[in-house]
Amino acid sequence: MSRNKILLLAAVATLIAAFFVFDLGRFLSLDYFKAQQAAIEGYYSDHPLQTAVIFFLIYVAVTGLSLPGAALMTLVAGAIFGLLWGTVIVSFASTIGATLAFLASRFLFHDAVQSRFGKHLGAVNEGVRKDGAFYLFTLRLVPAFPFFVINLVMGLTPISLRTFYWVSQVGMLAGTLVYVNAGTQIARIESLSGILSPGLLISFALLGVFPLIARKVVDAINARKVYARWERPAKFDRNLVVIGAGSAGLVSAYIAAAVKAKVTLIEKHRMGGDCLNTGCVPSKALIRSAKFLSHMKRAKEFGMKDASADFDFADVMERVQRVVRTVEPHDSVERYTGLGVEVIEGEARIISPWTVEVQTVAGTRTLNTRSIVIAAGARPFVPPIPGLEEVGYLTSDTVWNLRVLPKRLLVLGGGPIGCELAQAFARFGAQVTQVEMLPRLMIREDPEVSQMVEDRFREEGVRVLTGHAAKQFLVRDGAKLALCEREGQTVEIEFDEVLVAVGRIANTKGYGLEELGIPVAKTRTIEANEFLQTIYPNIYVCGDVAGPFQFTHTAAHQAWYASVNALFGRFRKFRADYRVIPWATFTEPEVARVGLNEQEAREKNIPFEVTTYGIDDLDRAIADSEAHGMVKVLTVPGKDRILGVTIVGEHAGDLIAEYVLAMKQGIGLNKMLGTIHIYPTLAEANKYAAGQWKKAHAPEGLLQWVQRYHAWQLG
Repeated sequence: MSRNKILLLAAVATLIAAFFVFDLGRFLSLDYFKAQQAAIEGYYSDHPLQTAVIFFLIYVAVTGLSLPGAALMTLVAGAIFGLLWGTVIVSFASTIGATLAFLASRFLFHDAVQSRFGKHLGAVNEGVRKDGAFYLFTLRLVPAFPFFVINLVMGLTPISLRTFYWVSQVGMLAGTLVYVNAGTQIARIESLSGILSPGLLISFALLGVFPLIARKVVDAINARKVYARWERPAKFDRNLVVIGAGSAGLVSAYIAAAVKAKVTLIEKHRMGGDCLNTGCVPSKALIRSAKFLSHMKRAKEFGMKDASADFDFADVMERVQRVVRTVEPHDSVERYTGLGVEVIEGEARIISPWTVEVQTVAGTRTLNTRSIVIAAGARPFVPPIPGLEEVGYLTSDTVWNLRVLPKRLLVLGGGPIGCELAQAFARFGAQVTQVEMLPRLMIREDPEVSQMVEDRFREEGVRVLTGHAAKQFLVRDGAKLALCEREGQTVEIEFDEVLVAVGRIANTKGYGLEELGIPVAKTRTIEANEFLQTIYPNIYVCGDVAGPFQFTHTAAHQAWYASVNALFGRFRKFRADYRVIPWATFTEPEVARVGLNEQEAREKNIPFEVTTYGIDDLDRAIADSEAHGMVKVLTVPGKDRILGVTIVGEHAGDLIAEYVLAMKQGIGLNKMLGTIHIYPTLAEANKYAAGQWKKAHAPEGLLQWVQRYHAWQLG
């Protein structure tokens, strides 16, 4: 805790202690005021402004320090100043005092609470950011709920100071009026509890519930408004229609069928979506073949004099397709039909909130449904660079059509897709040039991680050009050229094929969003709330069209929320949980991450400690000739709670799973250290990283005493 925080805490504690030690509370009792009422009213008659200022300051102090007595002082305000001025004085004094308590709580405890319990408070924080004013207003309307608790607790949340002040000013007004008005009749009041009769408490409770009811009514009115121009069917033929049979769509349909809902799945292209056909599956098959070749080149590291492989690139690409065909039945029409899903191969178009039109080979079908899940996926983004269309280009969708290895391959993009394919093609023997406009590859990772990958790429012959922006493509004397700009200079790159891998963009056109007026966000994904609902409460989104992550596993994760909310939302809805999202880039070295890394923690101003274990020290990695990389763990300062992990090295995507489980279940490094890991395995790296943390947090003082004990034992 900082010096300023310690001083403030000491000052507040001293004032509160003084209040009780000197029994100052006796001056804030009903009996004391009644005994002194005539004298106080006489002083007010002679010095009205001075009395008001003194009263105001005392009230601010009492509420600011969260001392008992605010209720009595509100009564006194009515007795001394009358209903109008008593209400004005108390309203502002109580709000200012509450704000001071709020600020003190935020200054002293906010950072500590958020760093310690931030993971568990994620949903609360998000709710406060969106609806904090609403919930605070509801609490302020119920004076039976201790206001000082509200002041202190709200200081621990992300609610803004401005919002807290004006909501408190308005929300406490009803209770203030009741107490001040009662104070004008203070002679008849025997105790403070007599003011809030059971009937009045019930009235306040109803008043507090009113905003909740009002919100439900507003939501219903908004829904009615958005549905106004559509005719709702009298009955529905199915519970759910899912548009898109990629990861998100398949899981949505699977869940619906599993709970015996009537569900229809529509796919216009190929079952399995990008992951099966053009993404995860084919790319990993290609990477595996490329890795085999890289081991041939490293034969001497494994004790071989020489090793080589004779291959035809067309055979490699045929193997890739063979792998796809082997996995294909998992996502096939036949499998899902067997599960109870109606599968329609055709192009869907939403023509009303409950109606989907499907254009099939046999003709047009019209489906009506209670709910819709949009899981339309994404496609490669192709930047509008002059000349690119003329020279022709490949993307992660079309590169799988190659059967001849390009002699010179230009890869645009330094993200995961660009990096994976650049290294793979280089290992097959292509002369690969990778162009990235940002300062380094894999910009979302920490700088040293990017450097490890870049160093390996250069060792394997990839020409990495970071800080280069592609400005134009052209053909000169029969040769294809890319003109790139770096620090005002033009760099020419000659190539045979160019692979565009600068990102992916959600598919939001062509199936009715425009006609229904469903908005698209600045991120080019479909706008949706925390329940994955669009502006139409019965239309949900998941996967790449929903964002914020474009991973197969997050698409499946979102699909659970979308389908369950769509089917059972009238009983309970679940907010999509993005607190622990892992991912991996399957380069060599492999890079996997979950939670925060250093650069994100700094950007978000989150305190952290770093523990790093070098995998070059790991027995199994040494035995496998893969002694490179690291495990890098971010923890709460002084605690073993994990904020994030980055692993670089062999099978990093597999090793990260232990940390994903630990973060999800609140398991710290101490428990990980106490867990038996098989020797010799790469997974021991996780335990040794925990050991590094423990060593850095060893209780040195206690160890010195233990050392003395052992010396004493020797005699």
